[in-house]
Amino acid sequence: MLTNADFSLEGRVALVTGSGRNIGRAVAEAYAAAGARVVVNGHKDRDAIEAVAAGIRERGGEAIAVLADVSDPAAVSAMVAETVERFGGLDITVSNVSVRPYQAFLDISLEDWDRVIRTNLSSTFFLARAALPHMIARGRGRLIHISGMDGFFGNVTHRAHNVTAKAGMHGLAKAIAREFGPQGITANTVAPGPIDTERDWTQYVHQEREQVRAGVPLGRYGGVDEVAGACLFLASDAGGYVSGQVIHVNGGYLMA
Repeated sequence: MLTNADFSLEGRVALVTGSGRNIGRAVAEAYAAAGARVVVNGHKDRDAIEAVAAGIRERGGEAIAVLADVSDPAAVSAMVAETVERFGGLDITVSNVSVRPYQAFLDISLEDWDRVIRTNLSSTFFLARAALPHMIARGRGRLIHISGMDGFFGNVTHRAHNVTAKAGMHGLAKAIAREFGPQGITANTVAPGPIDTERDWTQYVHQEREQVRAGVPLGRYGGVDEVAGACLFLASDAGGYVSGQVIHVNGGYLMA
C-alpha cells in the first residue's frame, strides 16, 4: 500500500541547478520539504541562491548555496565535490539551466549555437558525469532533466538551438536510464509547458500570452509547484520504477 513515506526524501541529498528562482527554486524547496538536504545552484546571482537556501534552513531544512557556471565542466565537478564533502553523498540531480534566445535559423552564429548547446545540453552531461560515480557508490540515484515542449513537439520557430538541446536532454536521459539501471539509477525528463514564471518576454514574441492560455484545456498557466510535484514523484521511492520516460506538465496544451 502506498503511503506518505513513499514520497519522502529523508536521508537523500539533492542538487538542483538553476534554482535561484522559478521552477528550479520550487523543486529545491519541494525536495527540502520532503526531507532532502539540498544544494541550491546559480551562476551569477549569489544573493538569489543564498536567499533560497536561507529560506529552506529557516523552515528547518538543510541547504547550501553554490555559485557555479554549469556550462563549465570543471565548475560542475567542483560543485559535486563540495556537495559530497558537505553532505556525504549525492542521490538526486535536477538539470534545470536554459537560455532561449529568439533567433531565426540563419541568424544563429556558430558562437550562438555553441553557447546554447553548451548551456542547455552539455551542462546536463557534465552534471551526470560528475554525479553518477557517487550514485553508483550508494546503489541508487535519480537524474531528472528539465526539458520543454519545444524539444518534443517542435511547436516554436526561431529557436533551432534550443529545440535541439531540449530534445537531446531526453535522449541523454534514455541513454543513462539504459546503461545505469542495473546500478539502481533512474533518469527521466520533465517537460514543462505554459508555466507562469519570471522571464524576458522579449524572447517570446512568437507566443502571445493570452493566446497560449486560451489554447490550454485547463484554461490557465501552470504553477512552478506543479512542475516540482512531477520532480518530487520521480525522485521518490513512489517513482522508482519509472525510468527513461518524460512527464509533460502542460495542462493538455500539447498531447503526446
